[in-house]
Amino acid sequence: MSIITEVIESTKAIIQGMGVTLSYIPKRKLTVQYPDEPVTMQPRYRGQHLLHVDELGREKCVACYLCAAACPSECIYIVAADDPRPPEERIGVDERYAAVYNIDYGRCIFCGYCVEACPKDAITHGYNFELSVYSRADLLKTKDDLLITKQLQSKNYRVALSHEDVDSEYKEV
Repeated sequence: MSIITEVIESTKAIIQGMGVTLSYIPKRKLTVQYPDEPVTMQPRYRGQHLLHVDELGREKCVACYLCAAACPSECIYIVAADDPRPPEERIGVDERYAAVYNIDYGRCIFCGYCVEACPKDAITHGYNFELSVYSRADLLKTKDDLLITKQLQSKNYRVALSHEDVDSEYKEV
């Protein structure tokens, strides 16, 4: 190839690249002024985990260890305990419950395998995304931090409705 052909092809490539760049200038910007405006979350967003309770306030987790076994990053630690009291007085829905249920968010990759593995629907992902801390030790969340009745949820989000198109800049129209 001659030098003139290379210069022409390089110039074409630069003009084509600048054309793509300039085509994004007139489009609407998707900047959210957080925390003044709430962030719109997708319905399937995976935030901080929630440990659920039944209608009577008893914990659903039966400490079967399936969530810990399914976790690829091994961030879930469970200690099981037996509760021989009558069903009305128990902590959990069954005779066995999780005395200790810890998730290390320094290791968690939010893959959702623990949610899929749970046979009792005791653990799900919530919408809480404000997990920043100053100490790595604070990333270890205990059962009290994860229980749905005790967890503090962020007020700076809203869940997108089914007809909303939140991530439209990534879709072909």
